[in-house]
Amino acid sequence: MNMNFKNKILFSSLLLSSPFILVNTVNAQEDQNLDEVVISTSKNDQKQRQTGKVVTIIGPEVLERSHGKNLTDLLNEQAGIVVSGASGNMGLNKSVFIRGASGAYAMVLVDGILVSSPVGNGSAFDLRMYSIDQIDHIEIIKGGQSTIYGSDAISGVINIITKKGAKGGNSVYGVASMGSYDTYKGTIGISSHVDKFSYNIAYTQVKTDGISEAAAPVNSTEVFEKDGHHTGAVNATFSLQADEHLSINPFLRYFYGHYQFDANAFEDHLDNNYKLKYFNGGFNSKYEFGSGKLTFNYSYENALTDSKSQFGNSISEGKMQLLDLFYNQNIGEHVNMLLGVDNRSSSFRLNSGLSPHTNLFAIYGSVFLHDLSIFNLEVGGRYNKHEEYGENYTFNITPSIALNKHIKLYGTVSTAFKAPTLDNLFGEFGANLQLKPEHSKNYEAGVDFKFANDRYTLRLAGFKRDLTDAIVYGNTSYINLADQKVKGFEVEPGIKVGKFQAKGYYAFVDGTEFNYITNEVSDFLVRKAKHVYGLNAGLQLSKTLYVSSTFKYTGKRKDGDFVTYTFVDLPAYKLLDFYAEYSLIGQRLKLFADLKNVFNEKYTEFYGYSSMGFNMNAGISFNIR
Repeated sequence: MNMNFKNKILFSSLLLSSPFILVNTVNAQEDQNLDEVVISTSKNDQKQRQTGKVVTIIGPEVLERSHGKNLTDLLNEQAGIVVSGASGNMGLNKSVFIRGASGAYAMVLVDGILVSSPVGNGSAFDLRMYSIDQIDHIEIIKGGQSTIYGSDAISGVINIITKKGAKGGNSVYGVASMGSYDTYKGTIGISSHVDKFSYNIAYTQVKTDGISEAAAPVNSTEVFEKDGHHTGAVNATFSLQADEHLSINPFLRYFYGHYQFDANAFEDHLDNNYKLKYFNGGFNSKYEFGSGKLTFNYSYENALTDSKSQFGNSISEGKMQLLDLFYNQNIGEHVNMLLGVDNRSSSFRLNSGLSPHTNLFAIYGSVFLHDLSIFNLEVGGRYNKHEEYGENYTFNITPSIALNKHIKLYGTVSTAFKAPTLDNLFGEFGANLQLKPEHSKNYEAGVDFKFANDRYTLRLAGFKRDLTDAIVYGNTSYINLADQKVKGFEVEPGIKVGKFQAKGYYAFVDGTEFNYITNEVSDFLVRKAKHVYGLNAGLQLSKTLYVSSTFKYTGKRKDGDFVTYTFVDLPAYKLLDFYAEYSLIGQRLKLFADLKNVFNEKYTEFYGYSSMGFNMNAGISFNIR
């Protein structure tokens, strides 16, 4: 490590001074009953107790106690979610696997509005672009959500809610930290709320030397150069309450990233690098009247990538415009109706100079029945019209029954889809205009237990997902060929006693899918572990000192060796993280330290994980009002 030795001893002593080995805060909101938390991702402002969907809320308290982490670290601590690359080099590509599905099947929203990668093959959003310091809270809904959000929402939806204007007056806040591998991070933000206008503007910059993403071959003494990166991100949100009915909320976001990477698992390359420039701008507006509400979202995305490798240079640019208009109407006390239309227009500039584009239009609607004695129900459908493949439909049926205040039963039957990407349809390698959308049928059932005023909780949820017509690269082009059948369950016990809280989880997932190694259906899921479990907990030792720790075990998996075209076993691995926070001046100033183990994935005689020891980040955060 490159931190001063005295700093290591100081912060390690602070971290380990607790008599407990504890974890990251896991209850979403300490002082608020989670059953009453409103889930904005539903587009209906449902309370958590009213929905039959599997919902996880990562609240502001968690984000405020995660300054030494990044967004993928935090997501990787949730049940049923594995982030590939989360424990590796900071600049390494990160993919979110929800319930055994690849990252392209997880949708990401920012403030309820779709964000994507217009230049990516799978269209998955790059989660490296968002700093925890600019996020207020996160909502995660698992399972197929295409009826509300359309293409890509097959395994779940992650809704990142950014920080908004201060509740009153002006506020200046910031975070500064340093860590191992010459890592430096800084955030500065200003927030204000005066009369009917508020805003929040923040800038985050990260720089690190990183670690080498390639490993020296066995018995080699060669020392590979480190693969570092530096990034900068601006997030600006504004809100104007024009009158008692109308609010207008513009937003602007810009991200710049420069990443270094190696040639392959065993080969260093000094000049390989990847640059990304991303802009996202638009607005959200709401008009409320009587028992109804009209919402209009507009978003424009532009992403420009410049990749240089041993194979040559590649420059790509993609654009996406989203218009989403929906209407909510309350019908009495127990019925709410949602009707909406949205349109996605995407374009992509290729190296050849061609600029193909496509359009996806949809009409959707849902009916929500709330608190009918012990019963809640959501029923919805969606019609999609794609410029190339034509029409398709999805539906959702989600009932739930609250047997009493301690026990809730729920289930879901739904369909979801993923439209072919621009690269699938028009790309320079393997384009196929005859592609159909990928389809999935999703089934969920579960039960929640809450006892002793929610001090003891337990969630049991089972799921099954059948994916058909998955798009793979055939002999000469992309084709609809692959199927994936997945089943599994999740167990999430929790406890909150006094100043101590903990939440554990166990996730099992298994299935069959088509693979690229043997070009046949395998009786396992490639790169996905059957068994994953973890523990998250924290303790407020005093008014000023908070300590926590996280533990995660990821079981054995299988991956392909593209040299021998056979499968090899990946060994299990464990992740451990310690965190401590000391508050000063009425919590307006905080000192924090985070210590976690880091891995470098490499080939040996088989795939394995090479531990790089522990990565430490320590710093200070402040909020001046």
